[in-house]
Amino acid sequence: MAEPVRGRRLTDQEGQKLQQIVRCGSTNSVRYRRAMMLLASAGGNGVPVIAQLVQADEDTVRDVIHRFNEIGLACLDPRWAGGRPRLLSRDDEDFVVVTATSRPTKLGRPFTRWSLRKLAAYLRKVHGRVIRIGREALRGLLARRGVTFQGIKTWKESPDPNREVKLDRIEEVLDRFPGRVFAFDEFGPLGIRPTPGSRCAGRKHPDRVPATYHRTHGVRYFHGCYSVGDDRLWGVNRRKKGAANTLAALRSIRAARPDGTPIYVIMDNLSAHKGADIRRWVRKHMVELCLTPTYASWANQIEAHFGPLRQFTIANSNHPDHTAQTQALHAYLRWRNANAHREVLAAERKERTRIRCEKGVRWGGRPLKTAA
Repeated sequence: MAEPVRGRRLTDQEGQKLQQIVRCGSTNSVRYRRAMMLLASAGGNGVPVIAQLVQADEDTVRDVIHRFNEIGLACLDPRWAGGRPRLLSRDDEDFVVVTATSRPTKLGRPFTRWSLRKLAAYLRKVHGRVIRIGREALRGLLARRGVTFQGIKTWKESPDPNREVKLDRIEEVLDRFPGRVFAFDEFGPLGIRPTPGSRCAGRKHPDRVPATYHRTHGVRYFHGCYSVGDDRLWGVNRRKKGAANTLAALRSIRAARPDGTPIYVIMDNLSAHKGADIRRWVRKHMVELCLTPTYASWANQIEAHFGPLRQFTIANSNHPDHTAQTQALHAYLRWRNANAHREVLAAERKERTRIRCEKGVRWGGRPLKTAA
């Protein structure tokens, strides 16, 4: 007659651990039930009694006890490996990942992207290697290896041969003459249409704006000027971009510094910014145009201030006409300039002074004398 199945004697640490799991409970029901089996077996209960206690099959109880006698408390967390053995080697998986991240056209397929069905069919027929894998297994494999379907995005690099020179000049004038640096740019077109945005609202009761199909008001372009030293932004709406409007903006910038000292205006490479009339005017009125490199309008300081201007006047709006839209823009500009963060500007000036002192060389002057 075979001896009854019983777990080996528990150590103090094992007994305390099992008791803690049973008393405190566990979100893992498998772990909790197995701990109860082992405690009941250590208390002298037979397999039928334990099976009745945990509502499990007697063979399951025997398997758990045998497993505990072999590996200890590691049996509380079984590592099941269901299904048939893996058919793909590590090398096959690497090949699947490389194929999925390659363009189909380079592999002789007449489409620009893979689908799971097309990729699985290709893997079954690839020359020199046959990989049989279903779509769901393929989906899981790609997910485990960090391969996902993503949108393709475009990007640009500046082809400007003087890119570094232009950026260095912009950084230089910002560092040397922050109080005499201005930025100019346009944004648009601005149409008359309800524009979605975001605002506070009750849950599941969002604000609504109507849809429009007939837009007969035309468009406008906001021509903005920004004073870097004073953190002041102003501008006006125009019907179109052009050299005449750019020259008018430059005159308003020159009027902001009527003392006649040289000023520096940062703007992009738009053709309307570099006309012959503009070049003659800037030479006569001591204005230097610091043009940003091609495809690098991010170097213009005004770009960061156009974001809030759009967010708080254009987004979440439904202006009836361009007059109301322009009034909203100017009202925001008046509020913004009246609530500028002067302490931030003071901190920026202090930081620029500290950096110049650390360099040990004053811009346009002699090296600082070091203490003996």
